[in-house]
Amino acid sequence: MKVYLTSLGCRLNEAELQTWSNDFSQFGISVVSDQADATLIVINTCAVTGEASRKSRQTIRRYHRNNPTAKIIITGCYASLEKEEAQELLGVDLVVSNKDKSKLAEKARELLEYNEMPFAAIEPGSSALFSRNKVRAFIKVQDGCRYRCTYCIVTIARGDEVSRSIDDIIEEINRLEKEGIQEIVITGVHVGGYGSDIDLSLYQLVEAILEKSTIPRIRFASVEPWDLPDNFFELFENKRLMPHMHLPIQSGSNRILRKMSRRCKSETFLALVQNVTKTIPEFNFTTDIIVGFPDESDEDYLLSLDIISQANFGHVHIFSYSKRSGTKAAGLPNQIESQIKKTRSKKMHLVAEEVKIKQFQNMLGVTCDVLFEGEGRETGNGNYRYYGYTPNYHKVTMELQTKYILNNQIIPCEITNIIDDTLLNVVALKELNHFSICKEFNSINVTQIS
Repeated sequence: MKVYLTSLGCRLNEAELQTWSNDFSQFGISVVSDQADATLIVINTCAVTGEASRKSRQTIRRYHRNNPTAKIIITGCYASLEKEEAQELLGVDLVVSNKDKSKLAEKARELLEYNEMPFAAIEPGSSALFSRNKVRAFIKVQDGCRYRCTYCIVTIARGDEVSRSIDDIIEEINRLEKEGIQEIVITGVHVGGYGSDIDLSLYQLVEAILEKSTIPRIRFASVEPWDLPDNFFELFENKRLMPHMHLPIQSGSNRILRKMSRRCKSETFLALVQNVTKTIPEFNFTTDIIVGFPDESDEDYLLSLDIISQANFGHVHIFSYSKRSGTKAAGLPNQIESQIKKTRSKKMHLVAEEVKIKQFQNMLGVTCDVLFEGEGRETGNGNYRYYGYTPNYHKVTMELQTKYILNNQIIPCEITNIIDDTLLNVVALKELNHFSICKEFNSINVTQIS
């Protein structure tokens, strides 16, 4: 039996793939990287927007068309919110709701009537590292959200907050580090709400990870600004915490923030960002902003443009508001016309790009440790191009004349120039001769240590 795992949408969905990979492996079911080889396909769907739901349906149909003999299980937010519709899609054999995700592998085994022992012994607790990402692991620390932002369908789909124990999380991190993982991302539906149900906090969790693990690089996925205590960023004195955080603001207008039921004001948010970057100049904040929320005036929109410039965001995810049935915002008056949303979104992208370039300019000449990902790609001129990420999560590239094995390697580099608004160029600050070198031999790739 072979299973192919795929997801749409958020990093939490990606983290859940890792969990299922482990579960399936312990049942003796192999995880494959090519859906054509699969007996079973598991699709973790998304419904954060209407477009996400459409893509989820499209993805399900495509996988069935490409591999019609494979069983298909769908789960995630689209599967939970639109269960009846999802069950009727051609090729779908089983719908698993978000509340039953922890039993997904077991339900799959029942569907497949697969009761054989594993073909080979597996060490208890081994994580069977998910093959799609062998550099960075997403650690799901909690699920659900107790807040109800008026535009958000995900909190409805995911349900109440449920946190994992600190011991369980640290055990997973230490297991992944033994398998070669260099970087983890702490993720969840409401990361900042970690521990609300077990009398703990995100601060306590991070303290424990720093004390009880040695994983080199630790990141955060999206964290709500109101969840962070005043002393939270003191934790970043430990350089294993990467100086980057995705901190969603959603609007620069307090009037619109109130309509969204967001729990912060724009001036409070801005003060937080500016205070952190004064203390940690290299800190990179990224954010989300919704354009065209119901009743958003030109003045409200300009306030959103203004906060992008003032906060100096390294990247802005810009979303045009779309109605989601079941949310309070869908019934609000003064819905914004589509063309107005498109115009505002286009201008905001330009402003966000200008701000990002300014941040890039401040990084020229900076030296930092880069975690490289993937293999070198041929450039067409005989050289090889490599990609990686700085500690503050800017994507960089390095071009070399030799094909080295740099995947999952942390290498000191200097940032030399800007390629475009998404990419920086770097040069290595140490000899790379000790890395493996790929050479062609009789049309077979072999590895030779230099």
